[in-house]
Amino acid sequence: MLKTYSKQLDDINEKIVQIAQNILQANSAILNGLMTCDKTLLEGAKESLKNMSSKTTEIDNSIIKVLALYSPEARDLRLIVSFFKITNELLRASSNTRTFISGLTNYCQELDEVTVKEFAVPMQRSTLECLNTIVMMLKTTCTDETQELYNKLLIGESKTDDLYELLQESVIKQAPNIEDFGKFTKILSALRKSEKVADRSLDVGTLLLFARVGGEMGIVE
Repeated sequence: MLKTYSKQLDDINEKIVQIAQNILQANSAILNGLMTCDKTLLEGAKESLKNMSSKTTEIDNSIIKVLALYSPEARDLRLIVSFFKITNELLRASSNTRTFISGLTNYCQELDEVTVKEFAVPMQRSTLECLNTIVMMLKTTCTDETQELYNKLLIGESKTDDLYELLQESVIKQAPNIEDFGKFTKILSALRKSEKVADRSLDVGTLLLFARVGGEMGIVE
């Protein structure tokens, strides 16, 4: 493999890692803001999400150039195709995160302390674990480690789903005390974005598993 080709792949990977880390950083700030309903912290979380669309577009353009110049095959082709799809999943995770921030900023005061501490905070922590796992997956080229991290990701994403269901039940119990039913649905919609970020993390992990280990894209064994 040509050195310039290898370097371009490494550069693409590094840029993807940086985007994943930015999303992780934003969600970490959300966790801190959620625990105290601190709107300053929540708004500050958006700083890590600036220019995400232009950043992912830049990566996609680099991927297209690699495809055009080098016509990669086999494992390299799997990796390039996966990168191309991963940027879209990360962009969606960034969008989910931004929407989550806006929802919490508007409605966190409507949530009781028990709901926040027992459900919302653990769910966000689980989402953070999923994001941290995909950062680790992006940084390794070892197939065994990739598989182990993917298995960990499956558990984390499932945990986030379970916590959202419990959180939803808790919020529903408060519904009679929420004056505006539209506000009630918006609260649930906002909280669901944390679960959606975990879903996007699993999508990224599945693509990385395909790239590093093989199999069929989108098929979880």
